Amino acid sequence: MSLTSIQPICAFDINTDGQALPSADMQCCSASVDQISYRWIHLDLTDPGINAWATDQLPDIAASALLQSETRPRCDALGDGMILNLRGVNLNPEASPEDMVSLRLWVSRNCIISARLRKVWAIDTIREGALSGKAPATVGAFLAELTHGLSKRIEAVSLELEDQTDDLEEVALGGSKVPPETVAALRQTVIKMRRFLNPQREALDALANWSGPLIEENTLVLIRETCNRSRRSVEALDSTRERLAVIQDHIDADRAQALTRNGYLLSVVAAIFLPLGFLTGLFGVNVGGMPGIDAPYAFWILTVASVVTGIGLYLVFKLSKWL
Repeated sequence: MSLTSIQPICAFDINTDGQALPSADMQCCSASVDQISYRWIHLDLTDPGINAWATDQLPDIAASALLQSETRPRCDALGDGMILNLRGVNLNPEASPEDMVSLRLWVSRNCIISARLRKVWAIDTIREGALSGKAPATVGAFLAELTHGLSKRIEAVSLELEDQTDDLEEVALGGSKVPPETVAALRQTVIKMRRFLNPQREALDALANWSGPLIEENTLVLIRETCNRSRRSVEALDSTRERLAVIQDHIDADRAQALTRNGYLLSVVAAIFLPLGFLTGLFGVNVGGMPGIDAPYAFWILTVASVVTGIGLYLVFKLSKWL
C-alpha cells in the first residue's frame, strides 16, 4: 500500500513564523521537513490505510500507541520523541460531554502526528488557525495551545456541573424535594470525567516537567499554567462529587425519616384499634348468653363504648408521651 493512499484530515508544513502550507507529503522524515519548523499530520483512525502508514512511518511502540482501541492519558518519552495521549470533553452534536474523546499524538523534533476517532474541538481550533495562517510556530507552542484548549473546555464543563450542584443544594436546603434521578445522573457524569482527568493531570505534569529540545523553556511555563488549571478542575470535580454525595445522603435521610414516621403512625393506629377489635370480636360471637341480645339500644351502647375506649387509649398514649 502506498503512502499516498492515506487520507489525512489535514496536513501542514508550518514555518517558524506560524505560516502553514498544506502538505501533500505524508512522510514524517523527509528532506522538506528539515526546511520548516515542523510538519503536522492529523489523521482519522477509521482510515483503512492508517495501520500500514503508521507501521511504515513511526517507531513500533509509537505506532502501537497510536492505533490502540482504548487509551488512557499518558506522556512518555521514546527515543528523541514523545508519546502523548490526552482526553477532551465531547462537544460533538447529540453527545454527552463526559463521554470524553481520545487524542493520540506522536511528537518528534520536527513532526507531529495526531489521530482521533471523534472530532476534538481543541485540535480543530488549531487546524482553523493553520488555515488562516496563524498556526503555532513551534512544536512546543503547538502542545501548549492544544493542552490549553483541552483544559479550557474541561474547565467550562466542570463549572457547569458545579452550577447544577449549587441549584440542587438550594432546592434541598429550601425543603423541596430533590429528584433522585437528577442527582444520580450528575454523579455518573462526574465519575466518568474523573476517571480520565486524574491520569490526564499526571500526563500534563510529566509534560510540564519535560526536559529536552522538544519544548522551549518559555513554552513550558505556559504548559505548567495549563497543568495548574487541570489540577483545579480535578479538585473541583472532587468537591462536586462530595457535595452530590451529601445531597444523596439528604435524600436518603428524608426517605428514612418518612418511613419511620409512617411506620410509627401505623403502629399507634394499630395499638388503638387492637383492643377495639378484641371488643367487637367478642361481641360478634354467635353463642348464647351474650349480653344485650334483646336490648334495643345495645348496638349504640357498644359503639359509644368503643369510641370512649379509643379516646381513652389516645389520651393514655399522649400522657405517656408515646405520641
